[in-house]
Amino acid sequence: LPYLLLLTVILSGQAQKFPGQQDNDACVCELSSSIWAFPAKRFEEIEKQVNICDDNLKDFKEKIKNNIVELPKMEATLKNIVERLKPFEYLNTNGLYNALHLRQLSQEIEAIHQTASEAHQNNPNKETLKLLNELTKAKNDIQSMNKDNFFNLETMKTRLRDLNNRAQTCKTIPDDFRSSCHQRIMTNISSPIVTKLNSVSKSYISGAWGRDAKLNSKQLYWEHCLVSGHKHGNTIRIYKSYEDFMGNKNYKDEPIAASYSDKNAVQGSGTILYDNTVFYQCYSKAEICSFNITTKTTKRINLDGAGIDNKFPFCYYSCRDWTDIDLEADQDAVWVIYATDENHGNIVLSRLDPVELNITHTWKTHLFKRSVTSTFMVCGVLYATRYVNTYQEEVFYAFDTLTGQEINTLSVPFEKVAEGIANLNYNPADQKLYLYNDAYLLAFDVFF
Repeated sequence: LPYLLLLTVILSGQAQKFPGQQDNDACVCELSSSIWAFPAKRFEEIEKQVNICDDNLKDFKEKIKNNIVELPKMEATLKNIVERLKPFEYLNTNGLYNALHLRQLSQEIEAIHQTASEAHQNNPNKETLKLLNELTKAKNDIQSMNKDNFFNLETMKTRLRDLNNRAQTCKTIPDDFRSSCHQRIMTNISSPIVTKLNSVSKSYISGAWGRDAKLNSKQLYWEHCLVSGHKHGNTIRIYKSYEDFMGNKNYKDEPIAASYSDKNAVQGSGTILYDNTVFYQCYSKAEICSFNITTKTTKRINLDGAGIDNKFPFCYYSCRDWTDIDLEADQDAVWVIYATDENHGNIVLSRLDPVELNITHTWKTHLFKRSVTSTFMVCGVLYATRYVNTYQEEVFYAFDTLTGQEINTLSVPFEKVAEGIANLNYNPADQKLYLYNDAYLLAFDVFF
Protein backbone atom coordinates (compact mmCIF):
# COMPACT_ATOMS: atom_id res chain seq x y z
CA LEU A 1 0.00 0.00 0.00
CA PRO A 2 1.31 3.40 -0.84
CA TYR A 3 2.12 5.58 2.05
CA LEU A 4 2.46 9.33 2.11
CA LEU A 5 5.73 10.31 3.69
CA LEU A 6 5.84 13.82 4.88
CA LEU A 7 9.24 15.45 5.00
CA THR A 8 9.35 18.91 6.37
CA VAL A 9 12.10 21.38 5.72
CA ILE A 10 12.32 24.99 6.45
CA LEU A 11 12.71 27.05 3.33
CA SER A 12 11.86 30.68 3.31
CA GLY A 13 9.80 30.12 6.41
CA GLN A 14 7.44 27.55 4.77
CA ALA A 15 7.00 23.74 5.30
CA GLN A 16 7.58 21.50 2.28
CA LYS A 17 5.77 18.15 1.67
CA PHE A 18 7.17 15.19 -0.36
CA PRO A 19 5.07 12.11 -1.35
CA GLY A 20 6.66 8.64 -1.02
CA GLN A 21 5.71 4.85 -1.29
CA GLN A 22 6.78 1.64 0.35
CA ASP A 23 9.29 -0.49 -1.49
CA ASN A 24 9.85 -3.75 0.40
CA ASP A 25 11.05 -2.62 3.80
CA ALA A 26 12.00 0.85 2.69
CA CYS A 27 10.19 4.08 2.05
CA VAL A 28 11.16 5.56 -1.25
CA CYS A 29 10.60 9.22 -2.20
CA GLU A 30 12.08 11.62 -4.70
CA LEU A 31 13.64 14.75 -3.23
CA SER A 32 15.02 17.83 -5.03
CA SER A 33 18.18 19.03 -3.40
CA SER A 34 17.81 22.46 -4.98
CA ILE A 35 15.74 23.62 -2.06
CA TRP A 36 18.87 23.33 0.11
CA ALA A 37 21.15 24.97 -2.45
CA PHE A 38 22.92 28.24 -1.35
CA PRO A 39 20.93 31.25 -2.74
CA ALA A 40 23.91 32.66 -4.65
CA LYS A 41 21.86 34.96 -6.89
CA ARG A 42 20.05 36.53 -4.02
CA PHE A 43 23.31 36.90 -2.11
CA GLU A 44 24.93 38.63 -5.10
CA GLU A 45 22.08 41.15 -5.18
CA ILE A 46 22.40 41.82 -1.49
CA GLU A 47 26.18 42.11 -1.78
CA LYS A 48 25.75 44.64 -4.61
CA GLN A 49 23.39 46.71 -2.48
CA VAL A 50 25.83 46.60 0.43
CA ASN A 51 28.64 47.81 -1.83
CA ILE A 52 26.46 50.63 -3.12
CA CYS A 53 25.63 51.65 0.43
CA ASP A 54 29.31 51.51 1.32
CA ASP A 55 30.24 53.76 -1.62
CA ASN A 56 27.46 56.20 -0.74
CA LEU A 57 28.67 56.26 2.83
CA LYS A 58 32.22 57.03 1.70
CA ASP A 59 30.95 59.85 -0.55
CA PHE A 60 28.90 61.22 2.31
CA LYS A 61 31.92 61.14 4.64
CA GLU A 62 34.02 62.91 1.99
CA LYS A 63 31.38 65.61 1.58
CA ILE A 64 31.26 66.13 5.33
CA LYS A 65 35.06 66.39 5.39
CA ASN A 66 35.05 68.95 2.55
CA ASN A 67 32.26 70.92 4.17
CA ILE A 68 34.26 71.16 7.39
CA VAL A 69 37.04 72.81 5.36
CA GLU A 70 34.78 74.98 3.18
CA LEU A 71 32.35 76.19 5.84
CA PRO A 72 34.81 78.68 7.43
CA LYS A 73 35.58 80.07 3.97
CA MET A 74 31.88 80.36 3.17
CA GLU A 75 31.27 81.98 6.54
CA ALA A 76 34.07 84.51 5.92
CA THR A 77 32.73 85.28 2.44
CA LEU A 78 29.23 85.75 3.80
CA LYS A 79 30.53 88.03 6.54
CA ASN A 80 32.39 90.08 3.94
CA ILE A 81 29.24 90.40 1.82
CA VAL A 82 27.19 91.43 4.83
CA GLU A 83 29.73 94.09 5.80
CA ARG A 84 29.78 95.45 2.26
CA LEU A 85 25.99 95.57 2.10
CA LYS A 86 25.60 97.44 5.39
CA PRO A 87 26.09 100.89 3.83
CA PHE A 88 23.21 100.11 1.48
CA GLU A 89 20.86 98.72 4.10
CA TYR A 90 18.85 101.91 3.95
CA LEU A 91 17.58 100.84 0.52
CA ASN A 92 15.60 98.07 2.23
CA THR A 93 14.67 99.96 5.38
CA ASN A 94 14.18 103.65 4.81
CA GLY A 95 14.04 104.05 1.06
CA LEU A 96 16.74 105.97 -0.74
CA TYR A 97 17.86 107.92 2.28
CA ASN A 98 17.21 108.51 5.96
CA ALA A 99 17.83 111.26 8.47
CA LEU A 100 21.38 110.11 9.24
CA HIS A 101 22.42 110.22 5.59
CA LEU A 102 20.87 113.65 5.18
CA ARG A 103 22.83 114.94 8.16
CA GLN A 104 25.99 113.50 6.66
CA LEU A 105 25.23 115.19 3.35
CA SER A 106 24.59 118.47 5.17
CA GLN A 107 27.92 118.22 7.01
CA GLU A 108 29.76 117.41 3.80
CA ILE A 109 28.26 120.33 1.88
CA GLU A 110 28.98 122.72 4.77
CA ALA A 111 32.66 121.70 4.62
CA ILE A 112 32.72 122.20 0.83
CA HIS A 113 30.96 125.56 1.20
CA GLN A 114 33.57 126.70 3.75
CA THR A 115 36.40 125.66 1.40
CA ALA A 116 34.81 127.54 -1.52
CA SER A 117 34.20 130.63 0.65
CA GLU A 118 37.85 130.73 1.73
CA ALA A 119 38.97 130.35 -1.89
CA HIS A 120 36.64 133.17 -2.94
CA GLN A 121 37.94 135.47 -0.18
CA ASN A 122 41.55 134.81 -1.15
CA ASN A 123 41.01 135.08 -4.89
CA PRO A 124 37.51 136.24 -5.92
CA ASN A 125 36.64 135.33 -9.51
CA LYS A 126 33.74 134.14 -11.66
CA GLU A 127 34.46 130.46 -11.00
CA THR A 128 34.41 130.75 -7.21
CA LEU A 129 31.25 132.90 -7.33
CA LYS A 130 29.54 130.38 -9.62
CA LEU A 131 30.61 127.54 -7.32
CA LEU A 132 29.18 129.30 -4.25
CA ASN A 133 25.85 129.76 -6.02
CA GLU A 134 25.71 126.08 -6.97
CA LEU A 135 26.56 125.05 -3.41
CA THR A 136 23.77 127.24 -2.05
CA LYS A 137 21.31 125.56 -4.42
CA ALA A 138 22.60 122.11 -3.38
CA LYS A 139 22.08 123.03 0.30
CA ASN A 140 18.47 123.98 -0.43
CA ASP A 141 17.94 120.72 -2.31
CA ILE A 142 19.21 118.70 0.65
CA GLN A 143 16.88 120.57 2.99
CA SER A 144 13.94 119.80 0.74
CA MET A 145 14.86 116.09 0.84
CA ASN A 146 13.68 116.06 4.45
CA LYS A 147 10.16 116.78 3.23
CA ASP A 148 9.92 115.21 -0.23
CA ASN A 149 11.02 111.78 -1.40
CA PHE A 150 12.42 113.17 -4.60
CA PHE A 151 16.21 113.03 -4.85
CA ASN A 152 18.28 109.87 -5.15
CA LEU A 153 20.96 109.81 -2.46
CA GLU A 154 23.66 108.45 -4.79
CA THR A 155 22.87 111.14 -7.36
CA MET A 156 23.30 113.80 -4.69
CA LYS A 157 26.58 112.22 -3.55
CA THR A 158 27.89 112.33 -7.12
CA ARG A 159 26.83 115.96 -7.38
CA LEU A 160 28.65 116.83 -4.15
CA ARG A 161 31.75 114.93 -5.31
CA ASP A 162 31.95 117.14 -8.41
CA LEU A 163 31.36 120.31 -6.36
CA ASN A 164 34.04 119.21 -3.88
CA ASN A 165 36.57 118.63 -6.69
CA ARG A 166 35.92 122.13 -8.03
CA ALA A 167 36.25 123.63 -4.55
CA GLN A 168 39.54 121.76 -3.97
CA THR A 169 40.86 123.08 -7.28
CA CYS A 170 39.91 126.66 -6.45
CA LYS A 171 41.90 126.63 -3.21
CA THR A 172 44.79 124.45 -4.39
CA ILE A 173 46.35 125.57 -7.60
CA PRO A 174 48.92 128.36 -7.11
CA ASP A 175 49.20 131.18 -9.63
CA ASP A 176 52.39 129.75 -11.15
CA PHE A 177 51.07 126.18 -11.30
CA ARG A 178 51.13 126.08 -15.11
CA SER A 179 54.61 127.55 -15.38
CA SER A 180 56.45 124.39 -16.44
CA CYS A 181 53.55 122.34 -17.87
CA HIS A 182 51.40 124.85 -19.69
CA GLN A 183 50.19 122.38 -22.32
CA ARG A 184 48.88 120.06 -19.60
CA ILE A 185 47.83 116.79 -21.29
CA MET A 186 50.58 114.49 -22.59
CA THR A 187 50.53 113.41 -26.22
CA ASN A 188 53.34 110.86 -26.56
CA ILE A 189 55.82 108.65 -24.69
CA SER A 190 59.17 107.71 -26.23
CA SER A 191 60.74 104.30 -26.60
CA PRO A 192 62.75 103.25 -23.52
CA ILE A 193 65.90 105.33 -23.11
CA VAL A 194 67.06 103.20 -20.16
CA THR A 195 66.63 99.42 -19.86
CA LYS A 196 68.46 97.38 -17.25
CA LEU A 197 67.90 94.76 -14.58
CA ASN A 198 67.71 95.85 -10.97
CA SER A 199 71.02 95.62 -9.12
CA VAL A 200 69.93 92.92 -6.66
CA SER A 201 68.36 89.95 -8.45
CA LYS A 202 66.00 89.07 -11.27
CA SER A 203 63.75 87.40 -8.71
CA TYR A 204 62.89 90.80 -7.19
CA ILE A 205 59.92 91.52 -9.43
CA SER A 206 58.34 94.22 -7.27
CA GLY A 207 59.75 97.57 -6.28
CA ALA A 208 60.35 101.10 -7.51
CA TRP A 209 63.13 103.29 -8.84
CA GLY A 210 63.85 106.76 -10.16
CA ARG A 211 65.55 110.05 -9.44
CA ASP A 212 64.94 112.49 -6.59
CA ALA A 213 61.84 114.33 -7.84
CA LYS A 214 62.44 117.69 -6.13
CA LEU A 215 63.04 120.45 -8.69
CA ASN A 216 66.70 121.60 -8.70
CA SER A 217 67.64 118.77 -6.33
CA LYS A 218 70.89 116.81 -6.46
CA GLN A 219 71.08 114.12 -9.11
CA LEU A 220 70.32 111.25 -6.73
CA TYR A 221 69.13 108.00 -8.28
CA TRP A 222 67.43 105.45 -6.10
CA GLU A 223 66.27 101.84 -6.23
CA HIS A 224 63.96 100.01 -3.86
CA CYS A 225 63.31 96.25 -4.17
CA LEU A 226 60.62 94.48 -2.12
CA VAL A 227 61.30 91.21 -0.33
CA SER A 228 59.19 88.94 1.92
CA GLY A 229 56.69 87.87 -0.71
CA HIS A 230 57.26 91.03 -2.79
CA LYS A 231 55.53 92.94 -0.02
CA HIS A 232 57.97 94.60 2.41
CA GLY A 233 61.25 96.48 2.46
CA ASN A 234 63.43 98.35 4.92
CA THR A 235 66.29 99.81 2.86
CA ILE A 236 66.65 102.06 -0.17
CA ARG A 237 69.72 102.02 -2.43
CA ILE A 238 71.06 105.48 -3.29
CA TYR A 239 73.40 106.41 -6.20
CA LYS A 240 75.01 109.86 -6.42
CA SER A 241 75.17 109.90 -10.22
CA TYR A 242 73.61 108.37 -13.31
CA GLU A 243 76.93 106.71 -14.16
CA ASP A 244 77.06 105.01 -10.76
CA PHE A 245 73.50 103.82 -11.18
CA MET A 246 74.13 102.30 -14.62
CA GLY A 247 77.33 100.66 -13.38
CA ASN A 248 75.84 99.38 -10.09
CA LYS A 249 78.70 100.97 -8.16
CA ASN A 250 79.39 103.47 -5.37
CA TYR A 251 75.94 103.03 -3.92
CA LYS A 252 74.76 103.21 -0.32
CA ASP A 253 71.95 101.15 1.19
CA GLU A 254 70.11 103.52 3.50
CA PRO A 255 68.14 101.78 6.29
CA ILE A 256 64.54 103.02 6.50
CA ALA A 257 63.54 100.72 9.37
CA ALA A 258 65.20 98.18 11.66
CA SER A 259 63.60 95.18 9.94
CA TYR A 260 61.04 94.14 7.33
CA SER A 261 58.37 93.86 10.04
CA ASP A 262 59.19 97.05 11.91
CA LYS A 263 56.28 99.49 12.30
CA ASN A 264 58.16 101.94 10.03
CA ALA A 265 59.00 99.35 7.35
CA VAL A 266 57.81 99.79 3.77
CA GLN A 267 54.71 97.97 2.52
CA GLY A 268 53.97 97.82 -1.19
CA SER A 269 55.70 99.23 -4.24
CA GLY A 270 54.25 102.76 -4.19
CA THR A 271 57.48 104.38 -2.95
CA ILE A 272 58.84 107.76 -4.10
CA LEU A 273 61.93 109.85 -3.25
CA TYR A 274 61.34 113.60 -2.95
CA ASP A 275 63.80 116.12 -1.52
CA ASN A 276 66.02 113.41 0.02
CA THR A 277 62.95 111.99 1.79
CA VAL A 278 61.36 108.59 1.15
CA PHE A 279 57.54 108.57 1.06
CA TYR A 280 55.78 105.20 1.31
CA GLN A 281 52.94 103.19 2.87
CA CYS A 282 53.72 102.31 6.49
CA TYR A 283 53.91 98.65 7.44
CA SER A 284 50.42 97.07 7.52
CA LYS A 285 48.66 100.42 8.09
CA ALA A 286 46.50 102.83 6.12
CA GLU A 287 49.14 105.44 6.83
CA ILE A 288 51.80 107.34 4.91
CA CYS A 289 55.35 107.42 6.27
CA SER A 290 58.13 109.83 5.35
CA PHE A 291 61.75 109.02 6.16
CA ASN A 292 64.31 111.81 5.89
CA ILE A 293 67.62 110.28 4.82
CA THR A 294 69.65 113.16 6.28
CA THR A 295 68.05 113.43 9.71
CA LYS A 296 67.03 109.73 9.95
CA THR A 297 63.59 110.78 11.26
CA THR A 298 60.21 109.28 10.37
CA LYS A 299 56.83 111.01 10.25
CA ARG A 300 53.40 109.40 9.83
CA ILE A 301 49.95 110.49 8.75
CA ASN A 302 46.69 108.53 8.68
CA LEU A 303 44.90 108.03 5.35
CA ASP A 304 41.23 107.91 6.38
CA GLY A 305 39.24 105.11 4.80
CA ALA A 306 42.01 103.90 2.48
CA GLY A 307 41.73 100.25 1.49
CA ILE A 308 44.88 98.22 2.20
CA ASP A 309 46.11 94.60 2.17
CA ASN A 310 45.01 93.98 -1.43
CA LYS A 311 41.53 95.43 -1.01
CA PHE A 312 41.97 97.88 -3.89
CA PRO A 313 45.21 96.95 -5.72
CA PHE A 314 45.98 97.78 -9.33
CA CYS A 315 44.29 94.86 -11.02
CA TYR A 316 43.75 95.32 -14.78
CA TYR A 317 44.24 91.94 -16.55
CA SER A 318 46.17 90.49 -13.60
CA CYS A 319 46.37 91.78 -10.05
CA ARG A 320 49.59 93.24 -8.72
CA ASP A 321 49.55 92.59 -4.97
CA TRP A 322 50.39 95.26 -2.40
CA THR A 323 49.64 98.22 -4.67
CA ASP A 324 46.73 99.67 -2.68
CA ILE A 325 48.54 102.97 -2.06
CA ASP A 326 50.63 104.73 -4.71
CA LEU A 327 52.89 107.72 -3.92
CA GLU A 328 53.81 110.19 -6.66
CA ALA A 329 55.78 113.46 -6.77
CA ASP A 330 54.98 116.49 -8.89
CA GLN A 331 56.24 120.08 -8.87
CA ASP A 332 56.07 121.16 -5.21
CA ALA A 333 53.91 118.39 -3.74
CA VAL A 334 53.63 114.68 -3.08
CA TRP A 335 50.45 112.92 -4.18
CA VAL A 336 48.71 109.86 -2.74
CA ILE A 337 46.56 107.64 -4.97
CA TYR A 338 44.27 105.13 -3.26
CA ALA A 339 40.63 103.98 -3.05
CA THR A 340 37.94 103.94 -0.36
CA ASP A 341 34.65 102.15 0.31
CA GLU A 342 32.96 105.53 0.61
CA ASN A 343 33.98 106.30 -2.98
CA HIS A 344 32.89 102.78 -4.06
CA GLY A 345 36.45 101.61 -4.75
CA ASN A 346 37.08 104.49 -7.15
CA ILE A 347 40.38 106.34 -7.07
CA VAL A 348 40.83 109.09 -4.50
CA LEU A 349 43.65 111.59 -5.07
CA SER A 350 45.14 113.53 -2.14
CA ARG A 351 47.79 116.24 -2.21
CA LEU A 352 50.39 116.19 0.59
CA ASP A 353 52.53 118.93 1.97
CA PRO A 354 55.90 117.13 1.85
CA VAL A 355 57.37 119.14 4.74
CA GLU A 356 54.50 119.12 7.23
CA LEU A 357 53.21 115.76 5.94
CA ASN A 358 49.56 116.74 6.07
CA ILE A 359 46.82 116.34 3.47
CA THR A 360 45.93 119.72 2.02
CA HIS A 361 43.36 118.71 -0.61
CA THR A 362 41.46 115.65 -1.82
CA TRP A 363 39.71 114.87 -5.10
CA LYS A 364 37.41 111.90 -5.81
CA THR A 365 37.29 110.35 -9.28
CA HIS A 366 34.88 107.99 -11.05
CA LEU A 367 37.69 105.59 -12.05
CA PHE A 368 37.56 102.16 -10.36
CA LYS A 369 41.06 101.50 -9.03
CA ARG A 370 41.05 97.76 -9.72
CA SER A 371 40.37 98.50 -13.41
CA VAL A 372 43.81 100.02 -14.07
CA THR A 373 47.40 98.75 -14.16
CA SER A 374 49.15 101.79 -12.71
CA THR A 375 48.96 105.56 -12.22
CA PHE A 376 51.29 108.56 -12.23
CA MET A 377 51.07 112.36 -11.90
CA VAL A 378 52.23 115.02 -14.35
CA CYS A 379 51.58 118.74 -13.79
CA GLY A 380 48.63 118.14 -11.49
CA VAL A 381 47.07 115.61 -13.87
CA LEU A 382 46.48 112.02 -12.81
CA TYR A 383 47.11 109.47 -15.57
CA ALA A 384 46.06 105.80 -15.55
CA THR A 385 47.33 102.94 -17.71
CA ARG A 386 45.95 99.60 -18.83
CA TYR A 387 47.45 96.37 -20.15
CA VAL A 388 47.57 95.87 -23.93
CA ASN A 389 49.90 92.87 -24.13
CA THR A 390 53.13 91.58 -22.60
CA TYR A 391 55.20 94.23 -24.37
CA GLN A 392 52.87 97.21 -24.51
CA GLU A 393 50.93 99.40 -22.09
CA GLU A 394 48.54 102.28 -22.82
CA VAL A 395 47.68 105.52 -21.01
CA PHE A 396 43.90 105.67 -21.39
CA TYR A 397 42.62 108.06 -18.71
CA ALA A 398 43.41 111.43 -17.18
CA PHE A 399 41.94 113.48 -14.33
CA ASP A 400 42.86 117.18 -14.35
CA THR A 401 42.91 118.70 -10.87
CA LEU A 402 42.91 122.20 -12.39
CA THR A 403 39.54 121.75 -14.09
CA GLY A 404 38.06 118.67 -12.38
CA GLN A 405 37.67 117.15 -15.85
CA GLU A 406 37.96 113.40 -16.45
CA ILE A 407 39.23 112.32 -19.87
CA ASN A 408 38.45 108.75 -20.96
CA THR A 409 39.50 109.00 -24.61
CA LEU A 410 43.29 108.98 -24.31
CA SER A 411 45.36 106.43 -26.20
CA VAL A 412 49.07 106.93 -25.53
CA PRO A 413 50.95 103.62 -25.87
CA PHE A 414 54.41 102.85 -24.53
CA GLU A 415 56.71 99.83 -24.52
CA LYS A 416 57.53 97.29 -21.81
CA VAL A 417 59.92 94.34 -21.66
CA ALA A 418 57.77 92.20 -19.32
CA GLU A 419 54.13 91.80 -18.35
CA GLY A 420 53.87 93.17 -14.82
CA ILE A 421 54.10 96.77 -13.63
CA ALA A 422 55.03 97.32 -9.99
CA ASN A 423 55.61 101.08 -10.06
CA LEU A 424 55.33 103.94 -12.55
CA ASN A 425 56.28 107.51 -11.62
CA TYR A 426 56.96 110.78 -13.43
CA ASN A 427 59.87 113.00 -12.40
CA PRO A 428 59.37 116.77 -12.90
CA ALA A 429 63.10 117.40 -12.38
CA ASP A 430 64.07 115.71 -15.69
CA GLN A 431 60.63 115.20 -17.30
CA LYS A 432 61.07 111.44 -17.48
CA LEU A 433 58.82 108.51 -16.70
CA TYR A 434 60.32 105.71 -14.56
CA LEU A 435 58.96 102.16 -14.72
CA TYR A 436 59.69 99.13 -12.51
CA ASN A 437 58.68 96.39 -14.97
CA ASP A 438 58.90 93.11 -13.08
CA ALA A 439 62.68 92.99 -12.39
CA TYR A 440 63.56 95.50 -15.15
CA LEU A 441 64.14 99.23 -14.78
CA LEU A 442 62.99 101.40 -17.72
CA ALA A 443 62.87 105.16 -18.33
CA PHE A 444 61.04 107.18 -21.01
CA ASP A 445 60.82 110.74 -22.28
CA VAL A 446 57.38 112.35 -22.11
CA PHE A 447 55.96 114.80 -24.67
CA PHE A 448 53.11 117.33 -24.42
